[in-house]
Amino acid sequence: MRVKYTTYVSTKICKQEKRVKFPFLIYNNRSIPSIFQKIWELDLKHENVMLILSGSAVSVMESEVLGYKSPLYGRRTGQWQVSPLDFIHLKEFLPYSTKDLVRTWFVSGGIPEYLLKFDTNLPFWDNVQNNVITKGTYLSQEAEFLLNEEFREPKNYKRIFKAIALGYNTLGEICNYTGLDKSMVSKYLGVLRSLHILQEEIPVTASSKFKERLYSISEPYFNFWFRYIYPNRIDLEANRNEEVLGMIKQDFPLYCGQMFEMLVKELILQKHILGEFSFSRIGRWWHKDKEIDIVGLNEETGKIIFVECKWKDVSYGGAKQILSELEDKSSFVRWNNETRKEHFGIVAKKVEGKEKLRQCEYLVFDLDDID
Repeated sequence: MRVKYTTYVSTKICKQEKRVKFPFLIYNNRSIPSIFQKIWELDLKHENVMLILSGSAVSVMESEVLGYKSPLYGRRTGQWQVSPLDFIHLKEFLPYSTKDLVRTWFVSGGIPEYLLKFDTNLPFWDNVQNNVITKGTYLSQEAEFLLNEEFREPKNYKRIFKAIALGYNTLGEICNYTGLDKSMVSKYLGVLRSLHILQEEIPVTASSKFKERLYSISEPYFNFWFRYIYPNRIDLEANRNEEVLGMIKQDFPLYCGQMFEMLVKELILQKHILGEFSFSRIGRWWHKDKEIDIVGLNEETGKIIFVECKWKDVSYGGAKQILSELEDKSSFVRWNNETRKEHFGIVAKKVEGKEKLRQCEYLVFDLDDID
C-alpha cells in the first residue's frame, strides 16, 4: 500500500530541492493540478528546472496527475512507481540472522519506514510485541490510517482484506465471508488490484478466460496486520499483548509457509536465485487436487522450471521425495510437453545434501544461499 508514484515533468536540474507530497496539496485545494499546469506552461517550461511530483496516495497520483482528465496529462517526461526494497537489503537495517530477516520481511515487507520502527537491539519477537502489536505504536495503526486515507468506504475494504488474509481466496468465498454482494466485491477487488495491494492469480499456463481466480494480498505488512492485528484489536486495546503474541507464535509457521512462497517468487524475479533463467510467465499452477508452488516458463527458449517452497528443514531423503513428487505433478502441466526443457527445484529453510542434489541437476537453495 505504501507505494509512491514520482512523475518527472522535466529532465532539467534545479539548484535547490523542495519536497512536498503532492496529494496533500490537492486535498487542500482541488484546483492545484490546474494551477501547476499554468505555472508550468507560462513559467517553468523554459527554465532550468526539474519538477518532481511525488505522493503515496496511489489513487490520487494516478487520477489527478497521470489520468487522462488531469490538467497535467501529457506533460510528464517520465513516471516511476517506487517499489519496496529487495529482501537482500533488510540486512542493512537489522543485525539479524537470515532466518529472522525473512521472518521480519513476512511482517513488514521491504518498506524502509516500517523497518526503521524495529529496534536493532531487540530480537525478532520482542520487536513484534513492542513495535507491531502494542497499542498506539506506528505499525499497529499504519494499516488503519492508510485505508482511511485512501478509501471512502474503509469498513468494507477491511472486511475483504480480513477474508483474504484468513484464507478465503475466491470471489465466492470472499462474498460468503463478508456478506457483501458479488458485484460490490468485484468492484472493490478491482480497485485493490489497480492500487497494487491485491494480486489476482490464475494457473500460470491458463488462458486469460480462466474463471476460478484466486486473490491474495501482495503487501506483507497488510497480510500480517489483517491476519493478526485486526481480528484481535479488542484484546490489543485491552493490553492483552502476551495472549495475542502467544496466538501469533502458534500460527506463525503456517503463515510463514504461505509467505515464503511469495518471497521465493520475488527472489527469482529479482534474480537473487535462479539468475541464469528468464521467464515469459511465472506463478503458481494448480489443477483439481494438484498444485505446484512456482512454475516459470520461457516461450522463446522452451525452458520450464518447477519449484516447491518449504518453510522447514528438509533432509536429503525428504528433498528427493519432494522432487520426485514434483516431477510426477509436472506431467499434468500442459505446456509444450513434447519439446520443453524441464528443470526441477526446491527452496527451503535448510536442505541437507544440497551439493549432491545439485550434481543430479536439481535446482536446490536454502537460506544460506540468500545473501
